[in-house]
Amino acid sequence: MTTTPENGAADQTPAADQHPQAQPTQPLPPVNPTQPLPVHATQPLPVHPRPVHPTNPFLPPHPAAPADQRAAYEAAQRQTVQMDQFEAVRRAQWEAAQRAAAQDPATTPQAAYQPAAAYAGGPAPQGPVPPQRKRSLWLPVTSAAAAAAIVAAIATVGITQGLSDDEVAGNRPASLATIGQSANDTVPVAGSTSEDPDWQAVAQAVQQSVVAIQVSTGNGGGAEGSGVIIDDAGHIVTNNHVVAGADGEVQVTLTDGRLFDATIVGTDATTDLAVIKLKDAPDDLKAAAIGDSSKVVVGQPVMAVGNPLGLANTVTTGIVSAVDRPVSTSGDSTSEATVTNAIQIDAAVNPGNSGGPLFDAQGRVIGINSSIATLSSESGSIGLGFAIPVDLVKNIAAQLIDDGTAEHAFLGVSLSDGTATADGVTRRGAVVEQVTDDSPAAKAELRAKDAIVAIDGDAVGGAESLTAYVRALPSGTDVTLTVVRDGKTIEVDVTLAVRPETAQSEPQQQAPDEQQAPDDQQGQNGFPEGMSPDELWEWFQQQQEQQGQG
Repeated sequence: MTTTPENGAADQTPAADQHPQAQPTQPLPPVNPTQPLPVHATQPLPVHPRPVHPTNPFLPPHPAAPADQRAAYEAAQRQTVQMDQFEAVRRAQWEAAQRAAAQDPATTPQAAYQPAAAYAGGPAPQGPVPPQRKRSLWLPVTSAAAAAAIVAAIATVGITQGLSDDEVAGNRPASLATIGQSANDTVPVAGSTSEDPDWQAVAQAVQQSVVAIQVSTGNGGGAEGSGVIIDDAGHIVTNNHVVAGADGEVQVTLTDGRLFDATIVGTDATTDLAVIKLKDAPDDLKAAAIGDSSKVVVGQPVMAVGNPLGLANTVTTGIVSAVDRPVSTSGDSTSEATVTNAIQIDAAVNPGNSGGPLFDAQGRVIGINSSIATLSSESGSIGLGFAIPVDLVKNIAAQLIDDGTAEHAFLGVSLSDGTATADGVTRRGAVVEQVTDDSPAAKAELRAKDAIVAIDGDAVGGAESLTAYVRALPSGTDVTLTVVRDGKTIEVDVTLAVRPETAQSEPQQQAPDEQQAPDDQQGQNGFPEGMSPDELWEWFQQQQEQQGQG
């Protein structure tokens, strides 16, 4: 499937006559500054008055009493509290005297205890003191505890008042570094499975490993994308097309809102991957847990996190719609097409999600969101999103961190789409049009017109599919190709080599990968005439390849 740059010429075929699978995919473009949605003045919800019932406690209280009655009531309450405090102290004194009299018979016996209310209007009654029984021990203890409680209550009032004064004065210490931070659960997330995902727990566990990326492209322009932290040193994986146009300024926003400048460690247009690194990275970074994309299956639940349209920390969920989906995209910064056997998802991803992680139900990264299928350059998600498998990400990111560049596997053939029939079965495959001298294909004695229908047992549906499989492997890998030749099926063992890279410093002049270049039919030195747009594009690719090879 030949693709066009996002802002390229419109397809000549009427949209109504096109099948969705014939539509080109586009990389998720970085987001330009957006305009806020118009805000209309809103009205509060109307409040309907509710009738007040005199005896129903679930309804609003009765109207307040007149001020003079309320003041009198409050004064009586204060007097009652004072009398209770006086009564507690007086009773404690009387009980202490009784204990002293019991220990010393010569001590003058005390009058019987009477509540203060009994003689509030005059002196205490006189008369003989009746004999006293020995009182239980719990009474003095209770009295002492009550007195202590009164003292503690008074002290508490003073302390509370002091704290309130400090809060009003604004004297509490604060830290800018902790705003927005929250606890990060351990990954894999306990209790969340593919059969019963707990997306709330997963989102909490992974949120601190996802970042928003802002890029200055010069002339006052800018773009936005997403990224994922992969180590404590501050390395972040994102898409090449997010940072490819940067004029040196890259800014990263963590989930908690902290801003950091970042430098570009390395980019790889072939796989649309890039690595950037935070300057002065903090020591509390939360690196994402990396999963295994070879275990991803159709139908499993997934979660995408990113910065779509500048809306940071956006979480969407869906399922895996397909695996090993050959996707070819071409950005504006290079004429080289990016071909990937992608993970297809139906979770909503939009411009700005580029470079953001795709998580499984346990919170592990299984892919990097990179492109969407659209019916026009202006549309957003239609439920056809694509992520670069994390196994390929690990391979390329490690190379970029190591030396800033990445090597790619090389088979050494020009391919076209075709079919092959053998053993009573017809299959689609990648037809070899030309074999490059001294290439791995030549050493394995592949021939023109061989139809490659599988690699290591995985079905190959065409030229793009085989190209994507090869690019996902490291150089030096031994693979087995299933080939149909002259109506017979054979297996051919091949050791992949390192692809010769051309014009790395000038992306505009990069030659396309030899594996995906279709067989050129014209080969003219002058400007061709009478070609369709697709044929003209193929001719242009061949000219670029010839210039790159010198």
